[in-house]
Amino acid sequence: MNSSDVLADAFSRVRSDVHRAVEGLDERALNLRLDPDANPVGWLVWHLIRVQDDHLAELAGSEQAYTALGWAGRFGFDLDPTSIGYGHTREQVDAVHVTDPALLTGYYDAVHERTLAYLRTLSDADLDEVIDDAWDPPVTRGVRIISVVDDDIQHAGQAAFVAGIARRA
Repeated sequence: MNSSDVLADAFSRVRSDVHRAVEGLDERALNLRLDPDANPVGWLVWHLIRVQDDHLAELAGSEQAYTALGWAGRFGFDLDPTSIGYGHTREQVDAVHVTDPALLTGYYDAVHERTLAYLRTLSDADLDEVIDDAWDPPVTRGVRIISVVDDDIQHAGQAAFVAGIARRA
């Protein structure tokens, strides 16, 4: 197994986590906020997909699936299509009102396929390439990808936790 295979396996686990977190949830459960500042399942999953889509598309030098494949229009949120959720206000989180879990899983699956296709193009040397020298130490392609996996796993776990509460409510 090479480094790209390991990364592909990690993203495949995120895909499973995303599907399990939203499976069977209705609109109420997808948008449940445990308190006024808590993020709902729909937002958490949308955000993790947006980050993966944004960051991996930038690395691959391609347009994001959100705009290129029409996902922004399918979701129909009153947000700038470049928004990925960082720094969202309470009102912006509310604007990410998901009505159907199939939107989230469909979008994730599209991003996942693009992610796997990109990872298949990378060698171990590619992963060592410095892509951002504004940090100390400089950020390599591999470190950026691991950062996305880490963010995805954290948000998928948060979504699963809130979904569990919603299912019991």
